[in-house]
Amino acid sequence: MEGLKEKVVLVAGAATGLGAASARRLADEGARVVVGDLDLDGARRTATAIGDAGGQAAAVGFDMADEASVADLVRATVRTFGGLDAVHINAGDMSAVSQDTDVVDMELAVWDRTFAVNLRGHMLVTRYAVPELLARGGGAIVYTSSIAAFTGEAARPAYSATKAGINALARHVASRWGREGIRANAVAPGLILTQAIQEGADPDLLEALLARTRSTRHGRADDIAGMVAHLMSADGAWINGQVINVDGGTVMR
Repeated sequence: MEGLKEKVVLVAGAATGLGAASARRLADEGARVVVGDLDLDGARRTATAIGDAGGQAAAVGFDMADEASVADLVRATVRTFGGLDAVHINAGDMSAVSQDTDVVDMELAVWDRTFAVNLRGHMLVTRYAVPELLARGGGAIVYTSSIAAFTGEAARPAYSATKAGINALARHVASRWGREGIRANAVAPGLILTQAIQEGADPDLLEALLARTRSTRHGRADDIAGMVAHLMSADGAWINGQVINVDGGTVMR
């Protein structure tokens, strides 16, 4: 893809899964990548894999729910590679999902924790990244949303609400700073067969979920990574304020 070579990209939430796949793809496209995650050992593994493949990457530990930690992550990115050109904000507290039942039964702490990481944390990364992007004449932000923001579910209300909020955040950033060179978009994945899901999911359930798509297979982390790279590249230069479903045709809108 055009325009990614030598760009400095921060991936917030890249120890495993979608974020790790995006970090690897961006490095393959020639970007210099900072791999941020609460799981510092996992972030180091991702960065090492990128380096072993010939790319440039550095690992930084950070806590998405802590403002000072988020600010330090952005500063570390600028200090390491001399600036910031693009950000993929992907972090989320997936451990809370199993307790995200419904608004009557869930513990209020589950709602608050989900919002602290999945929405407030995304705002904080945006808050500290935007000035650095503007200092480079603009750049790209790609958020990880979800089709849960659109579909309506009997469970996971906190998760779904935060994803809808991320979509609104992307539109806000595009509207406020688009004419200053910042593009902000969100990718809304459907079911992605990450390693964790493959190891723990019921095969019959996976087959039933596949039947709800218009596709011959489930999603892969690389499907999301490819869209993230496209939205950050010069090929995506006229895409701004959009939420793009990458879900095998599960949701059509």
